[in-house]
Amino acid sequence: MSNESHRAVQYGGGRDALLEATIRVVARAGLRKVTNRAVAEEAGVTHGLVSHHFGNRDNLIAEALRYVLERSLDRSTLESGTGSVDDFARTLVEMATGDADGQAFQYELILESRRRPELRPLVASLYDTYRDATRRELARIGLADVPGLDHAVFAALDGLVFQELADPDPERMQSALDALHDLLRSATVAPPPHVPARAARS
Repeated sequence: MSNESHRAVQYGGGRDALLEATIRVVARAGLRKVTNRAVAEEAGVTHGLVSHHFGNRDNLIAEALRYVLERSLDRSTLESGTGSVDDFARTLVEMATGDADGQAFQYELILESRRRPELRPLVASLYDTYRDATRRELARIGLADVPGLDHAVFAALDGLVFQELADPDPERMQSALDALHDLLRSATVAPPPHVPARAARS
């Protein structure tokens, strides 16, 4: 069996298979290498299927971004919904190491947007989605009233993922995530109630 036939059997010709192929092409060769033919070859299908599912290259890239963004939000537990500091981004390390291509795809798109202004709305939407999820979870934790905290916390998480891609060290990343959890936990501890002087003397 040829390599192309093997890939066709493994990945199939469905929409998700083409999105996965797009992510792999970008992660391996950069956004500029994305063509209908390159994606189809990666997925092991005819290139006409890419046009059938997505119409054009811009739609393909936008849909691949939405696809990987949803996956990243789910796998990272950025928004666990529990309101527990320990659950916040609990599986970020596993996401960064287990979905390196998906993370690389997003960073490639972000960097390419500096050269191609038409991509900037996609990048803005990407970051808005992540920051909104961070803001909602911080509110559940009890840190809704700290201006700029959502942006600062997400920037820290984003930096950790980027560094893990560039210089992999899961233990170091986990240690940094634990330290961030400790900082958030300390921020949620209410100060001791003020005891009036008269009550203190009695």
